[in-house]
Amino acid sequence: MTGQLAFVESPVQLLNVLEWAHTQTPDVPATEADAAPPLTVVVLSPTDPMSRGQLRRMAQLARDQGLTVRWQEARGGRGALVRTLRELARPLRSAERVIIGDPFSRYVQLLLTLFAPRHLTVVDDGTATMEFAAQLGRGERLVRWHRKGSMGPRELVLAPVTSLARRKLAPTRGRTVEIFTSLPVEAPPGVTVTENTYAWTRDGFGPPLLTGGADLVGTSLVETGVVDADHYARVVQELARAHGATRYFAHRRESAEKLHRIAVETGLQVVRPDLPLELIARRGPIGRTVVSFPSTVVHTLPLALAGTGVKVAVIEIAPEWLRATASPRAQGFLSGVAGTAAHEVDRLTTRAAGPADRLEFG
Repeated sequence: MTGQLAFVESPVQLLNVLEWAHTQTPDVPATEADAAPPLTVVVLSPTDPMSRGQLRRMAQLARDQGLTVRWQEARGGRGALVRTLRELARPLRSAERVIIGDPFSRYVQLLLTLFAPRHLTVVDDGTATMEFAAQLGRGERLVRWHRKGSMGPRELVLAPVTSLARRKLAPTRGRTVEIFTSLPVEAPPGVTVTENTYAWTRDGFGPPLLTGGADLVGTSLVETGVVDADHYARVVQELARAHGATRYFAHRRESAEKLHRIAVETGLQVVRPDLPLELIARRGPIGRTVVSFPSTVVHTLPLALAGTGVKVAVIEIAPEWLRATASPRAQGFLSGVAGTAAHEVDRLTTRAAGPADRLEFG
């Protein structure tokens, strides 16, 4: 049997590839005949330093688990795209299974046009998995939830690639499709949904030392143009005061300017994690309460921290926080992320109160 090939572009994608590989490990020693085919991880390296740094560390963890990791400078200047496609053509054609972390990625979509694997697995790259499953089930074109509906010139040029990729992501008589996720998704017709319980993370890290206070988890909703920066800064300040928080775990895409503002205005210690938050939290130390904006961590942290006594809470996004340029789907999608969080996750709501929003804590 030929090998398995995973394409990752973020640290979280690589973490979830490791979680998927952990579920494939047999409980009894495998003979040479029934051993799983080897897994090679191809890192389509991003350009921002924070993502690259976390990916380097995750790549070493993957190598420690016996996986082959290939670092591909897929965005390394002129000619990088053609060179990457040429170098990956042979392993793509021979792979029995292909694992991807972001079906919305233009790079991955282009790669999907070059091959038709017998088995395809999609692992989480955040809450976009929920939107991907819904769009695939409805037969719609693949569009990230925070993008506006109309297509610009670039989207029009790439529309044929996206359309073909969507067909390659759908199950057929000769192709199985699996979604490996910790999120509540409804399986599209013919697609297998496998639960990601973060067993590899729990087995290999922690349990963590708990601090007496709370930690806040940041989000890139300001950077993606969804949430107003002033509203965000005020709510972070309110959350820190209400919960006695001392640390703010930054999302890897948050801007230095915004993080500087948060540190100055709130007094929080801004932490830029060197690994995905699930591993950082499991390794500890971590607050007894973790407060997050709507994001994947309100689904993953309860799994990664099961049995540790850590309480996770999610702050719901009020409509008045959204920028006028936000996608019409943004409010509904973010409400769905918060509303479908695990039962043990507290929900924090807001109500308008003059110039700032007041937070009501359950």
